[in-house]
Amino acid sequence: MPEKTPLLCFLSSEADDAKKAKAELIGRYGNASAEEADFIVALGGDGFMLQTLHETMNSDTPVYGMNRGSVGFLMNEYSTDNLHERLKAADVNELRPLRMTTRNADGTSSIALAINEVSMLRQSHQAAKLQVRVDDRVRLPELACDGILVATPAGSTAYNLSVHGPIIPLEAPLLAITPVSAFRPRRWRGALLPNNSVVDIEVLEPEKRLVNAFADHTEVKHVLHVRIEQDPEARAKVLSDPNRSWSERILAEQFSD
Repeated sequence: MPEKTPLLCFLSSEADDAKKAKAELIGRYGNASAEEADFIVALGGDGFMLQTLHETMNSDTPVYGMNRGSVGFLMNEYSTDNLHERLKAADVNELRPLRMTTRNADGTSSIALAINEVSMLRQSHQAAKLQVRVDDRVRLPELACDGILVATPAGSTAYNLSVHGPIIPLEAPLLAITPVSAFRPRRWRGALLPNNSVVDIEVLEPEKRLVNAFADHTEVKHVLHVRIEQDPEARAKVLSDPNRSWSERILAEQFSD
């Protein structure tokens, strides 16, 4: 009995190159809904890939990205040829998002998931003052800075890298906690934590040192306290070509200029 041809769902960003690629691929391979597809093919840049992964979280449908954007670290090379064969040969990587739980100045609380990172950034002309606890132990009584972030291995090459945080191999059971323009303690450059760590960050003097929190692209304004931990249930599946594995991408990033 012949092998069933997998159903593909093509999604694209609003960029002209991405929309043009989507139309071309649909004409060649057809287009199923996201609910019935065996694979989702995301066309765009890293931002659109991140959006797609959030929208398909826990669906168990793997997402294969093809670069029609700029950086494209999360994406594979774009080609219209042999797509079924590429999908069949692709490596599956399971991403474990972070859960951000906030307590806010207006008395509310919120929960959001982050595939890349949870970050906290000052919103006034004064430096933020933060107290950092890891697993209920105070590690930094007072950090004066522009902000701080906790990054997953998948997000370690994104904002974390731009503020000189470490790159983490995807399979490593670690998280990176990295300051943004730390003023005091001046020599603290961040730390690597086990991925089962629970990080609590308290905003000191929140009335005059406003801080907003971000879980990837979700923003929460004027937070008082943020708890960051790996979500026990959330999963996202990403496909990568064998000749551009996550390990290879990370190595290339570390040896680039």
